[in-house]
Amino acid sequence: MKKSTKNLLIFSTSLIILGIASIAFADSELSEAAAKQIKGGWIAIAAGLGLGLAAFGGALGQAKAAAAALEGIARNPSAADKLFTPMILGLALIESLVIYALIIAILLQGKI
Repeated sequence: MKKSTKNLLIFSTSLIILGIASIAFADSELSEAAAKQIKGGWIAIAAGLGLGLAAFGGALGQAKAAAAALEGIARNPSAADKLFTPMILGLALIESLVIYALIIAILLQGKI
């Protein structure tokens, strides 16, 4: 396992443990306003992380699609016109998934 992957795993696990611990030791008699504020904070974090992961995944997918198309064109330049349309269609579909994540994040922000 790479060192950076291991460090990322340790960091994310620590954040999860801290988040669970803060909920476990929270005062059971929270006021309604405080409970709503905590819930809103978790919704905001979920929306931000969801959108960030969707953008990251979309960027990786678009990079792989573009790299494969460019490699195909480099190997066979006469196939450029046949590869261009499916590549653009694939990029549009990948981008639509990121836009769906943006819409979900906006809807989650509306619940705060």
